[in-house]
Amino acid sequence: MQRSRASAFNLVYPYLLLLANKTLQTSSFAAAPAPLVSKTSCLGDRFSFLIRNRTISTSSISIEKQAMSQQRVQQVELLSSENDLYGGVVVNIEKPMDSEVFSPLLRASMSHWRQQGKRAVWIKLPIEHVNLVEAAVKEGFRYHHAEPDYLMLVCWLPKTADTIPANASHRVGVGAFVMNSKREVLVVQENSGYFKGTGVWKLPTGVVDEGEDICTAAVREVKEETGIDTEFVEVLAFRQSHKSFFGKSDLLFICMLKPRTFHIEQQNLEIEAAQWMPIEDYANQPFNQKEELFNYVAKICLSKSEKNYAGFSPLATTTDSGETSYLYFNSQDMKRHI
Repeated sequence: MQRSRASAFNLVYPYLLLLANKTLQTSSFAAAPAPLVSKTSCLGDRFSFLIRNRTISTSSISIEKQAMSQQRVQQVELLSSENDLYGGVVVNIEKPMDSEVFSPLLRASMSHWRQQGKRAVWIKLPIEHVNLVEAAVKEGFRYHHAEPDYLMLVCWLPKTADTIPANASHRVGVGAFVMNSKREVLVVQENSGYFKGTGVWKLPTGVVDEGEDICTAAVREVKEETGIDTEFVEVLAFRQSHKSFFGKSDLLFICMLKPRTFHIEQQNLEIEAAQWMPIEDYANQPFNQKEELFNYVAKICLSKSEKNYAGFSPLATTTDSGETSYLYFNSQDMKRHI
């Protein structure tokens, strides 16, 4: 029986060898130098051939799957972005999407940006896309700032020190010194806030709006609180304080304005009362005498009323991009050097 099996194997051996070689030629697997089939032990050789042939097929399939997988990775869609001026990118999410779709897109995009050597990645999320916040945070993003209609998140990619600037650190306010020809100062009493119920007569004050110039804000605040039309003259002084509104720093610019109208129409929402008060009475209020900062402001106003003080006048300048900005400086002393 064993002799007949060997005889039969001798007949089919050339065909088996041919089949094995064809398998090697059509496979991406690199064949070993030794033949796949030898002529020792017929049953054992056939079993060995079948095992080795299956190994070749499995390796080929594995390599094909890996190639297909790599092709799919290369075809993954990335988030649309724009380069900023500091080596980073800004992503504006405009279209609604599920977090399950957003997460792999963000992950692939982050890998792509790292390969490009990008630094900071900014994601601007409109309020209607708040569902994507958690997915972004899981990828390493943090809150940077928020506005009424969007949230800005940021992530620092390099393994170096994070140099992303903090959110806006200061709030800017204005105080208006308005004096008529009778040496009377426009003053108000507030019905809310720190001065509510104190009886203190103070200069009209307010916050500068985003994109608003200091000189424009001062004129607007006086009009809103008292109904008086004014013309901006100069900045007399400014004060910086810290840990003010929600822990932010605060800049207050004391500005001199020239009245164009004189009839007061106070705003009842914030103002309890408004009047023209002699400048000496304003300066001599107990509160102004007690509080050092307000005492200095009152003295500056008195000195200006006596023409013994020069403030900072605005000079409109234009940038290369055509934007207008104001430079405030002492124009009186500057004239000596022009």
